[in-house]
Amino acid sequence: MIQVLSSAWALLLGMGLLMVGNGLQGTMLGVRGEIEGFSTLEMSFVMSAYFVGFLGGSRLAPEMIRRVGHVRVFAALASFISAVMIMYPLLTNEIAWILGRMVIGFCFSGVYVTAESWLNNAADNENRGQALSLYMIVQMLGIITAQGLVLVGDPSGYETFVIASILVSVSFAPILLSISPTPAFDTTKPMTLRELMGNSPLGCVGMFLLGGVFSAQFGMAAVYGARAGLTLVEISTFVAAFYVGAVLLQYPLGWFSDRMDRRLLIMLVALTGAGGAVTAMLFGTMFPVLLVSAFVIGGMSNPLYSLLIAHANDFLNNEDMAAASGGLVFINGMGAIAGPLITGWLMGDAIFGPPGFFLIIATLLVAMALYTMYRMTQRAAIPVDETGTMSPLYPTASPVAFEVAQEVAIEAAEADQDAQEVA
Repeated sequence: MIQVLSSAWALLLGMGLLMVGNGLQGTMLGVRGEIEGFSTLEMSFVMSAYFVGFLGGSRLAPEMIRRVGHVRVFAALASFISAVMIMYPLLTNEIAWILGRMVIGFCFSGVYVTAESWLNNAADNENRGQALSLYMIVQMLGIITAQGLVLVGDPSGYETFVIASILVSVSFAPILLSISPTPAFDTTKPMTLRELMGNSPLGCVGMFLLGGVFSAQFGMAAVYGARAGLTLVEISTFVAAFYVGAVLLQYPLGWFSDRMDRRLLIMLVALTGAGGAVTAMLFGTMFPVLLVSAFVIGGMSNPLYSLLIAHANDFLNNEDMAAASGGLVFINGMGAIAGPLITGWLMGDAIFGPPGFFLIIATLLVAMALYTMYRMTQRAAIPVDETGTMSPLYPTASPVAFEVAQEVAIEAAEADQDAQEVA
């Protein structure tokens, strides 16, 4: 871990600042949208636009990097992010916000692709897994830290948006001044969705459903808080609780993942997350219960991303793991685009109101649990000692981090195979 920090501290610092800016603008939009009188449905389009841009960026960023190089792509996209964050309080119009969120989603996806390529280049076979793990923790801590900064300025003013823009602008410096070699960039030809579905139906269906769960909590949690009448302090604490749960429960669940039938664990984790959502629906007027529910939902749903990837890998040959990453990211992205739209509709006053936020999360997680139970009747479990190691990965990662996680899984599988041959 010390070796990773010494070689990649500037990159991790820069990415941490970027994530603070990203988490800050996401929460502030939910709060400011209520102040500006945007409807829940309008805010759902605003939040969904981020994932439209993110998915587009994940497809186009590699070609941009090949054309002009990592440094130019990173600097250009980060500059756009900073500019759009200043634009939000200037143009309080839903169309401007939708376009701005789409641009920011596209740019963040490209920035992640660039930064994760550098991170992979700075790591070696011995510490690549540690580097990825540390990078994921930094991302989550950045979003958690952002919730404290929500309280710094008046949400109806400019200050908080300016702070987010400054943080993004400052984040360029440690990254661009410390990068020496520009990494070679290449992507693996993706496996077709039909092939991927044939290899791991649960991996595909689960990733689609999880995309909706994550985008609902990432995009609509602050909107829920504002609609439910929470104070600014309560909204920031509520949003932070999702990501605190994600950080604290990722590794314990990873430990269980490597020691039991992953499908059983996926089912139990999904049901636990759904239970947290149902509890919030029933007792959401009590703020402590709301916080515990958010912690449980975030702590269950975010590790599900890594669990589903590991499960899919169990049914793939080593040479196919990297090829599967593009398809799984695409499926998750499609679910993420739909998540805020359905959530916003359910949260409308004519439907369920604010509790609709938890209803969609509970429904998607129960659907995942039920489908997992069905799949357990269709195919025998792989013996635990023949399954691969789960690599920590959050839905905020780009396809590059996904491929790095696959490389770590492949290296671990090959090491286990070599050890068995020697024995």
